[in-house]
Amino acid sequence: MLYFPKWLVALILGICALGVVLTVPNLFSAQTVERWPNLLPKKQVSLGLDLRGGSYLLYEVDMRSVLTERLGNVLDGLRNEFRTARIGYTGLNAEHGQIGFALREPERMEEVRGLVRKVDPDLDMTAGADGAVTLKFNEVALQRVEQQIVEQSIEIVRRRIDETGTKEPTIQREGENRIVLELPGVENPEFVKRILGKTAKMTFQLVDESASSAAGHVPPGDVALPIKDGHAPPGATIVVQKRVLVSGETLTDAQATFDQYGAPAVNFKFDAAGARRFGDATKANVGKRFAIVLDNAVISAPVIREPILGGQGIITGSFTTDSANDLALQLRAGALPAPLVPLEERTVGPDLGADSIHAGALASIVGVILVVVFMIVFYGLFGIFANIALFFNLCLMMASLSVLGATLTLPGIAGIALTLGMAVDANVLIYERIREELRGGRSVISSLQAGFERAFGTIFDSHLTTLVAGFLMFFLGSGPVKGFAVTLSIGVVTSLFSAILVTRLQVVTWLRRTKPKAIPI
Repeated sequence: MLYFPKWLVALILGICALGVVLTVPNLFSAQTVERWPNLLPKKQVSLGLDLRGGSYLLYEVDMRSVLTERLGNVLDGLRNEFRTARIGYTGLNAEHGQIGFALREPERMEEVRGLVRKVDPDLDMTAGADGAVTLKFNEVALQRVEQQIVEQSIEIVRRRIDETGTKEPTIQREGENRIVLELPGVENPEFVKRILGKTAKMTFQLVDESASSAAGHVPPGDVALPIKDGHAPPGATIVVQKRVLVSGETLTDAQATFDQYGAPAVNFKFDAAGARRFGDATKANVGKRFAIVLDNAVISAPVIREPILGGQGIITGSFTTDSANDLALQLRAGALPAPLVPLEERTVGPDLGADSIHAGALASIVGVILVVVFMIVFYGLFGIFANIALFFNLCLMMASLSVLGATLTLPGIAGIALTLGMAVDANVLIYERIREELRGGRSVISSLQAGFERAFGTIFDSHLTTLVAGFLMFFLGSGPVKGFAVTLSIGVVTSLFSAILVTRLQVVTWLRRTKPKAIPI
């Protein structure tokens, strides 16, 4: 235990030096570090919402709208299938999350069951003796859909937030269907709320010129949608075909621009498949009106003058410059699969964050000073060795946080303070074991050897159990708990390195150079 090969000495010194070098950028402002040469490290520890200030937003994914939309699709599919198979029915509608209808010919129940499976295999069918039928999605399918919708929503939210230029956002799932956004540095979240307030689901559908919503009757294959182009009177609607000719999912780009009259507009571009579909749709419907539907509202319904084969187009309407930019951003990021319902909003001012940093830094500095004084008073020269190891432990922790891009929160500062105490505690165990060996009459070298060897098991066990607790907090916790778990886990690993190897290297070097007859401990 008291022998160090040259390669191990070089490795320990190299790791300590690397820790110091990677910690240095955290001592300067971000603007100063950006001006450094590219050869120098530039990564810094990111400050969390409670330290830097910013906005906290909590959203819930509206799964009811997804279920309603899917039930509507099932209704349309059943009508088509029943019409093709000439199956008579009455009262086909969707209420309270399920579909109900009655067959005129109950003896065709098995045929209907096959058609239901064809339309949507996730439906459970309950049949009554009088021909009454109830359709409901099974729980396994609903859970699977919810998982997919929430994961897709998180990805779309991340794209939209990234488009705004917000740095280091935290976007994560909370519970079954909630999404948490932490936006450091964003004091006014109104812009973020605006771009997340729309699903931005865009479709292209034909206008049904033969139908009129004013008559109060909309054909089964049509739907009456409100008009939001700025020129229509309030409450005006237009009847469009339910069949979607082209979906916005095939869009590859969207940019705010100006039309030929200088009014704000949005230019869009399809991928190869979307361009082909868009070209075929416009070629087959020249002279007809083509409704551009955004979030179940018609924002424009121009007449197709000629086929549009280039895969590009322009959306005009009652846009302002800001609304055109917002729509372009939302279309680029993609449509949300379900609306997001805001549940909670908090804003942390930079002054409060600065107070947290000051209080946390002051507590850590006072704690470190007390630890340093304690070690010197109780262990003398060996206490100085422990304090040097403590310094490198702190550097390695900050370097690890910087390299990993971890976010430092107020609980994270508490984790740092705790691990610094643990690092010194490991030295205390070693030194007390050395004292016991000296009291037992052992020689200097034998006492040092026994002290490091016999204390190692206890130190390793205590650090391992703490590391397990840190992993559990990280994987089962969220927000501040994770911040604490990250710094705690990193600190456990670095304190093992500093207490066992760095301290031992100093002791061995002192022993070889001075060859003492007694240990000043």
